[in-house]
Amino acid sequence: MRLVFWVGFWVFLLDQAIKWLVVHWLDLRTVQAIDVLPPFLNLRMAWNYGINFGLLGGPSDVTRWALIAVAVVVSIGVVWWVRHDPPGRLGFVAAGLMVGGAMGNVVDRVLYGAVADFLNMSCCGFENPYAFNVADISIFIGAVGLILFTGNDGKAKKAP
Repeated sequence: MRLVFWVGFWVFLLDQAIKWLVVHWLDLRTVQAIDVLPPFLNLRMAWNYGINFGLLGGPSDVTRWALIAVAVVVSIGVVWWVRHDPPGRLGFVAAGLMVGGAMGNVVDRVLYGAVADFLNMSCCGFENPYAFNVADISIFIGAVGLILFTGNDGKAKKAP
């Protein structure tokens, strides 16, 4: 369980540090766009009031606090799950990635009313209209990791 905590802590810290650097120090909230390695990596300021791809978006306080509550409940559920059915080292890392990312986005919603998204990547003639952040990457990798590295490896559990 310590591994879940430490992975989550470092993901959270990295996410918040990079957001502060990009949004405030580079002042992306004002300049709105910085080309880093076009078209592969660009910084594009986007405030996400909803969930993935802006679904359920709109600057509503009800949506904001509902999404904060969902993220906290899901994070508690993930921690409870891996505590009661220990998945092994990679499963604990995946849980930490997911919880740390979720808490990073929760802090954004509390501080700004929306999640600060800024990473924009395109390639090979495809221009990606969406932006994301370190927390989003962490949540995605954590969710995939929980699918891959938890469970009973296809073996049926014996009844007591």
